Amino acid sequence: MSLPDQRDSEPGRWIIAYKTLLRDVIDRRPSGTRRRLAETLGKNPSFISQITNPAYPTPIPLGDVEVILELCHFSPDERADFLSAYAKAHPRRSLAAVAQRPGRVVKLKVPEFGDSARNADFDRAVQEFVARLGHLMSRD
Repeated sequence: MSLPDQRDSEPGRWIIAYKTLLRDVIDRRPSGTRRRLAETLGKNPSFISQITNPAYPTPIPLGDVEVILELCHFSPDERADFLSAYAKAHPRRSLAAVAQRPGRVVKLKVPEFGDSARNADFDRAVQEFVARLGHLMSRD
């Protein structure tokens, strides 16, 4: 996806850009990603439809950005493009917390299922659970 010209300061074009990128990333993910995203964020599925449709001007709340990036498994380049477009669309919102939020690594011993697809499904479920738990714990 190509982003608008860097000199373009019209927020609407940047909202379309980051929503298009989000839609494209989700479309490449397994079915059920939108439902899991809605559950993780504690939102109605129609809200997910609005934030992934470039035709709707509904912005993505800043507090949901990190969870979306993690749950949808953005590549580093996709993440950078998304955050750049988001920052240009919403210049008064600080992405510093999202872009540089510290994380920590926790090692877990998990079952080996003997099947790479089942192992990947399990790993994804654990990552989604941790993202949801982190989102719930960070609410005021």
